Order: sequence, then structure tokens, then C-alpha cells
Amino acid sequence: MTMELPEPIRRRLGDFSRTVFIDQNRSPPTPEDHIKFLGHSSQLVSSLPLQMSLFFNLCFFPAWWLSEVAMLQLKYPALPDYYKFILVTILILMTLIEIIRLYLGYAGNLQEKVPELAGFWLLSILLQFPLILFQLFNEAILIQPLERGVHIVLALFLLAECLTGFAALRTMVRHSESHFHLTQFDGVQESFLN
Repeated sequence: MTMELPEPIRRRLGDFSRTVFIDQNRSPPTPEDHIKFLGHSSQLVSSLPLQMSLFFNLCFFPAWWLSEVAMLQLKYPALPDYYKFILVTILILMTLIEIIRLYLGYAGNLQEKVPELAGFWLLSILLQFPLILFQLFNEAILIQPLERGVHIVLALFLLAECLTGFAALRTMVRHSESHFHLTQFDGVQESFLN
């Protein structure tokens, strides 16, 4: 049983990914491209580097979470009240975002679903990466050595996933575009034969 994104969100993420990842200057595929595509129509376009990064991130995340909770408990009495609130909020947000982000990454990459992969990529770039950078570089939150270490590892995973996710998303969008043009070409060809 897989959980699907709601249709309006899938449509918007699909539109976003087509807008961002399709080269507008590129000409539509030629009939020769379609013939070449026919031989590769069952080709998998999911990304092994992205999947490996997601897997190692999934394995590392519980260790990051436990160390983050332990360090927060250790330095909590020494923090000003507003940083206590900010750090607890960031921990809760990052936990929720990371669970959703990893699910979307797995679903988008393994099932080759462009909207889910676009959602994963946007969550990584717009939410998770700025939050981890805040925790990594804001010295006012009394960063402990263990915290700095686990934040660096998580930031490297995020960076790798952003780069490989971008490449995977671009490949999937191009593959979907070629598949769409191929079905259009087949429809035109059938109308000429009839």
C-alpha cells in the first residue's frame, strides 16, 4: 500500500518540474529520436547515487536525532529563553520535514514519480538545508563538538541529495517528455495508417 500525494499537489509539482528541468531552447524530438527511444522505453531512470545517499541518510538520521536531543538537553539550562524555543521548534520541524522528505525521495526515485521527487528536492533546498546551516553556523546556540559533527554529516548528505536529486529529476523529466512525444508520434502515425 503506497500513499499518494493529493492530485492538486502532484499537478503543481509536475508543472514546476517541467518548467524548471526542461530545456526550453531544445527542439522537440525527431522521428529518429523516437525510434531510438523505442529501444529504451523500458529503461529505468531512477538514480543509484541518489538512492544510496537516501539510504545512508535514513540510517544516519536516528543517530543525528538522538545526539541532537542529548545535546539540547545538555545545553538547555544555559540558553536564553528565545533560543530554547527556537531550538525545540527547529528539532520538531526538522524531524517532520526529514520523515516527509525521505519518503518523497524514496517514492520519487524508486517509482520514478516526478512530482514526488520535485517535492523532495524542494523540501531539501528550501527548508532542510537552511535549518541545518542555521544550526551549524549560529554560535549563539552554544554548538557542542558532537553537534557540529553530526550537523556536518547531515549537511553533506543534504548537499549530495540536492545535487543527485537535481540530476535525477532532470533525467526523469526528459524521459517523461520523450515518452509523451513518442505517444503523440504514435497517435499521428496511427491516424495516417487509418
